[in-house]
Amino acid sequence: MAVTGSGPLVLFVHGYPQFWWAWRHQLPAVAAQGYRAAAVDLRGFGASDKPPAGYDLATACDDLAAIVRSLGADDAALVGLGLGGWVVWSMPTHQPGVTRAIAPFGVPHPAVFHRAMWRHPLQWRANQYLRAMQAPFASERQPLTVSRRLNAWSGSDTSWITDEVTERYTEAMSVPFAGQAAAEYHRWFYRCRLTPSGVRYLHKLQGRIDVPVLQLHGAEDHTSLPVLAAESSRFVEGPLARASVAGAGHFVPEEAPEEVTDALSAWLTAAHPA
Repeated sequence: MAVTGSGPLVLFVHGYPQFWWAWRHQLPAVAAQGYRAAAVDLRGFGASDKPPAGYDLATACDDLAAIVRSLGADDAALVGLGLGGWVVWSMPTHQPGVTRAIAPFGVPHPAVFHRAMWRHPLQWRANQYLRAMQAPFASERQPLTVSRRLNAWSGSDTSWITDEVTERYTEAMSVPFAGQAAAEYHRWFYRCRLTPSGVRYLHKLQGRIDVPVLQLHGAEDHTSLPVLAAESSRFVEGPLARASVAGAGHFVPEEAPEEVTDALSAWLTAAHPA
């Protein structure tokens, strides 16, 4: 975990195949704006604990709620990318008491994505990586696929994928059991409609979101179709700000750091005043 600044809490949640360092561009800017900015490693990733179970989105919501309280805050604005975005989308219905506002990047509402991954032919094709994670020994292969994922999921300009970026994320996924955790999250989400815990999770997701929402999506995202982003609005009753980031793929905070930071800073001023 990385924590900087003071004031109202803004909690950042990384995606796959990342860890807290994915938010290195946004953390100092948000802290300078008068917030306490904290970036966490999800259970199983990076330096976090790696227990044998708990790699589902409902438990991830419980983990984030515990982190907010452990940092001495009553609530927080939650910012998430990819896998972290699914968790952030889930927080208003699963942990409303600690959720002041949410900013999911790179993914639509999980209910929209879950339906599309079975019924939308283009999204079905984009979800090849999800199906690959269902196979035996998928977790052992995670460190070997980091560079390929970064390049395949980026927009057309891959200059942000420096040697340092590739090395840091490959090293993080090489930590013992981190690959297994990454695979287990995606396995659970892919199969959740077939499990009791997953059915409960999907049912709870149907609740309406009444907190402010900032939704950013890369216009060249190859993992989650940009056209799905607009469908998330049917779950949002509170203020919704939505924007497409031109030229960016899935990793919008790193591909377009200045644009994302500016949008996030402006949104926080209204949604979670310092």
